[in-house]
Amino acid sequence: MPHFGLMNERNMGPVEGPFLRARLHIRGGKRRLRQGKIAAGIVTLYDALAAAMLAYVADEEHKKRLKINIGEDLHNDRALFTVLVRSQVLDGTFDFDGFDRLTEQALHEEMPGYDYHELLSGLESVMQQLGVMPFDESTLPPEDPTTF
Repeated sequence: MPHFGLMNERNMGPVEGPFLRARLHIRGGKRRLRQGKIAAGIVTLYDALAAAMLAYVADEEHKKRLKINIGEDLHNDRALFTVLVRSQVLDGTFDFDGFDRLTEQALHEEMPGYDYHELLSGLESVMQQLGVMPFDESTLPPEDPTTF
């Protein structure tokens, strides 16, 4: 994954660690898409979304405003997305279930003909709503372009 060797997530804490991982994975996922490594790019972007959502709910001020039902597991990506939509943190226009199915497909096969532009646009909107984007890539640790 694009964050290996660039950060020590455990030492950064439950908000800053996943937050930086989300940004690194956005950068790395986009690079992979541009390189034609579509399946790898999709999987990397899914991890970026999961990390961004975890970072958001790890912030105690954010968590206080969430509408969490009894028994909802905030470590389950689908449940967490649902909570964020219900709580009006996210506008609900992004098709999380479709992205989840697409990611599952990407884990099992390469997808050279997939047009990812609409997915990327929707994902960027979610990242803006979570406060992860926009960001200046020059503030991130330098990427090793030889990594997968």
